[in-house]
Amino acid sequence: MSEIEQAEQELIEEFGFFDNWMDRYQYLIELGRRLPEFPADEMTEDNQLQGCQSQVWLVSSAGDGRMHYRATSDAAIVRGLIAVVLRVYDDRPPEDIVAAEPSFIAALGFDQHLSPTRSNGLISMLKSIRSRAAAECAGSTA
Repeated sequence: MSEIEQAEQELIEEFGFFDNWMDRYQYLIELGRRLPEFPADEMTEDNQLQGCQSQVWLVSSAGDGRMHYRATSDAAIVRGLIAVVLRVYDDRPPEDIVAAEPSFIAALGFDQHLSPTRSNGLISMLKSIRSRAAAECAGSTA
């Protein structure tokens, strides 16, 4: 089992403890509160993701054969979604990120229980994370 698959499985098990979506939303908000502080000087237009109703900033870097991501949002539930996505993709090899389909989104029920605007924002985050990993893969083979 890859690191990504393991992180996905852990999240599925964690969210499985909650009987209803109100509890899951509260857990998402709590996960978002636990995100490390995001530097104000990195909340720039260049780091802001498009396609999100909330403001979302994402910074990535690569080192030691792994991708590193930091992100934040001005919305509590979106910060929680960021925390979930970073648990899956942060500090993972770029090849693994590109190869992994984000099936955990449906397994967690996000595809059914998020508003359309939050779903669009989540899709934008995933596309950006995966495209940055793909760019790193392309750069390492050049």
